[in-house]
Amino acid sequence: MKYITDVPLVELKGRRVIVRAGLDVPLDDTGEVTDLFRVKQSVETIEYLTNAGARVIVLSHIGRDPHTTNEAVARALRKFVLARYIPDITGVAAQQAIAVMREGEVVLLENVRSDPREEENDESFARAIARLADIYVDDAFSVAHRAHASIVGIPKFLPSFAGILMRNEVETLTGALSPEGPSLAILGGAKFETKAPLVHKLLDAYDHFLIAGALANDVLKAQNLNVGQSLVSQMVPDESVLNHPHLLVPVDATVEGGDGQVRVISSNDVLDTDTLVDIGPDTVLMLAPLIHSAKSILWNGPTGIYEHGYTHYTNAIAELISASRAHTIIGGGDTVAAIQSSDIVLRNTIFLSTGGGAMLEFLMKGTLPGIEALNNN
Repeated sequence: MKYITDVPLVELKGRRVIVRAGLDVPLDDTGEVTDLFRVKQSVETIEYLTNAGARVIVLSHIGRDPHTTNEAVARALRKFVLARYIPDITGVAAQQAIAVMREGEVVLLENVRSDPREEENDESFARAIARLADIYVDDAFSVAHRAHASIVGIPKFLPSFAGILMRNEVETLTGALSPEGPSLAILGGAKFETKAPLVHKLLDAYDHFLIAGALANDVLKAQNLNVGQSLVSQMVPDESVLNHPHLLVPVDATVEGGDGQVRVISSNDVLDTDTLVDIGPDTVLMLAPLIHSAKSILWNGPTGIYEHGYTHYTNAIAELISASRAHTIIGGGDTVAAIQSSDIVLRNTIFLSTGGGAMLEFLMKGTLPGIEALNNN
């Protein structure tokens, strides 16, 4: 994969460069950005290009509603770089704005998913975007697992490179597949059927592997323990998972009872009316010495139901990890959001991935559609 940092700076001066960024950030009820994490991570590539005198055209999407605009994203981006918002993608407004750009200027185009051809990976749409620029840079690791026009289509028509964020993600996560021991992996989330290949891979690669979140419900159920009303997957973990010597399963749980009361119990004492919503303190205590002695830690997915406010034990683990000396990679939007919404100050050597699904798919396959598109350019 070719990186934009390998291109001589003199060859970037004055060039029109499309940067596909991952600026899909959360918005509050008023439509304002509530978390700048992905914006901050994207700025390094944009600034690198503007400092080289390139004319930077930022392309991104926001949310799941195609009617959501990038206007609030532009305001967030302007906290770091001077960017002009253009509520258009390939039309006259976009073309005219780009035609008058000066060296070092930045424009942010409209939500690319506002055009249905984006998710359809329509070649004519990719070609129309490509006509706006001379060079394409993919810096959107968070959506590199999507075979969309702005990810895999544009590289067919322009010289294409990976951005700095993409480079850092790929190099760091590649190293995570061969961790230095002692090593610990923590995987939360749901849908065991989609994560089974990764579960097997991490069990073999890491000395200790805690399965948490709804995935833990699947393991507990397969062990013939009661999981009450808890979310479970269609696929049941097999004996190769259940009997693997590296597997760790939560020893206690936070549950919501049928009466709505929350309590912490042993994983053996779940009632038919209970819903598992998080791990418990004994599971954190089980992890503490493993975190302390670990040289490598990989973590994706909160331990509890983040959207219901169950972040206490996710944050407890984050505090232990931050106090350790382990080479640490943390990913998953909810995981990062839970930690950043707390008072925890992570040590600056911890790598926070911008990817959730992209991180998991890369760890499973060692590549992504967006990476393949750059490799085939």
